[in-house]
Amino acid sequence: MRPNTPMIQSLVPLQQAMGRAIAARVHCTADWPTPLPNLLFFRRDEASEPCHCLVEPSVVLVVQGTKQMLVGEKVFPYNTSNFLITSLDLPALSQVVEANAQQPCLGLVLKLDIRMLTELTAQIGLPQRGESSASRSVGLGTMTTSLMEPFKRLLDLLDEPPAIDILAPLIKREIHYRLLLSDQAGLLRQIASVDSQGHRISKAIDWLKLNYNQALRVEDLAAQVQMSTPTFHHHFKQLTAMSPLKYQKWLRLNEAKRMMLNDHLDASSAAYEVGYESPSQFSREYARMFGAPPRRDIEQMRRLAGGV
Repeated sequence: MRPNTPMIQSLVPLQQAMGRAIAARVHCTADWPTPLPNLLFFRRDEASEPCHCLVEPSVVLVVQGTKQMLVGEKVFPYNTSNFLITSLDLPALSQVVEANAQQPCLGLVLKLDIRMLTELTAQIGLPQRGESSASRSVGLGTMTTSLMEPFKRLLDLLDEPPAIDILAPLIKREIHYRLLLSDQAGLLRQIASVDSQGHRISKAIDWLKLNYNQALRVEDLAAQVQMSTPTFHHHFKQLTAMSPLKYQKWLRLNEAKRMMLNDHLDASSAAYEVGYESPSQFSREYARMFGAPPRRDIEQMRRLAGGV
């Protein structure tokens, strides 16, 4: 049970209003891209098993229910009293912990603007590197009214479409400013600094996302982001909870799954498309990640989706 503090009590009306706004637009389990750029609503009507996802640099708010994210061996539970923040593209497992049809899990995801964070860090004179946060790229922050209020105003713009282009950028800038003053500021400042290790790792991740189906030489990627191979490997694993090669494998397997499910490719074709030379190796690694061989896994997903 959450402590009955004045801060939490002051959040309740804001969260209830935001919950009504989200529920009015998302009527069943779904993710809904809003007309506001880089803002997504989500609704889940029941608890779920962990599912694979690639989390972009973003802040996630739950206004009703409870979720958690698993990165490596670490678990990050979040609800109405805190917020989840990530500063890199992270392979993770996402899970809904508390939700039902009467009280669905409702929330939003706002993609972070790293350039805006960099500008604000310089403008307000904050140190660019976060001391205790340099070794992590995900955190849980304490929700405050000063952060929740601009999010509420951002949602209110959905009822005033002509104002979106003018006011949304200003409100988003305020949100980024509030995040830089939050208890997760160090995590953001270390990624906003262009000469930080975190910034270099983010550039390497950008390359991997674009070239996941190409052969990977870790030493070449390290040199590309101006790091020694041992230092690059250490910081990459520290920030993402996996090695560069495992990160590439995660991208390949999840993209192959998408191709089989949405584009109706067979397992061998998907394997070659994402860069595997051996379909049998692909099938083994796929089963290790998803718990079943490709064909059986895709058939099961289609059955669960009603034969789609």
